[in-house]
Amino acid sequence: MPTVPSRAGTKGMPRAARERQILAAATEEFGRRGYEATTMAAVAERVGVTKPLLHQYFGGKQDLYLACLDPVGTRLLDAVRSALAEPAPGAPPTPLRVLNALFTALDGQREAWFVLYDATLPPGTAAARRAAHHRDAIDELAAVGTADLLRTAGSTDPLDADALTYAWRGLCTALVRWWVTHPDQTPQAMTERCARLFTAGRGILAGESGTG
Repeated sequence: MPTVPSRAGTKGMPRAARERQILAAATEEFGRRGYEATTMAAVAERVGVTKPLLHQYFGGKQDLYLACLDPVGTRLLDAVRSALAEPAPGAPPTPLRVLNALFTALDGQREAWFVLYDATLPPGTAAARRAAHHRDAIDELAAVGTADLLRTAGSTDPLDADALTYAWRGLCTALVRWWVTHPDQTPQAMTERCARLFTAGRGILAGESGTG
């Protein structure tokens, strides 16, 4: 998985390219360490710029976080929306399409998931509110998908749908966390692995031993 090298150096670099480099490094820092533990000094050190220059470009830490968050939130929302669109004939089931879309959107910047799903954001701040806005938009799409799946299975209980939406978010987070620790796994390999796990899970719930 590509990462931003330490002290990459930006002297003479056009401002737009420098900002992209800073945002890539900051996204990884926020994703790996969480908002609370990430410092402007660490981001500046990683990119090879001065802390005053970082403040000049992005303001304070919250402003830098928001500059990282909005592209991540938009990217993931677009991925889920695309996966939930009318599937082509023979397309994989909805959960696998959504997971494949998320893995593809995160490939090359896997820690970005934890920029959006960051438990260390200070409550009541602009950062926490903006992250919640993006998460709620994704959850609304997920709720539509889970409700459709439950109706197909014969359940119309809204609490079932709500519980499944929560479980789905936790599953996605767990899978991405595992993926981060296995950088050799491609989005397609992760999707295929999930398909095998879902098949095994159905067998276990159905009481199949798999041993013949």
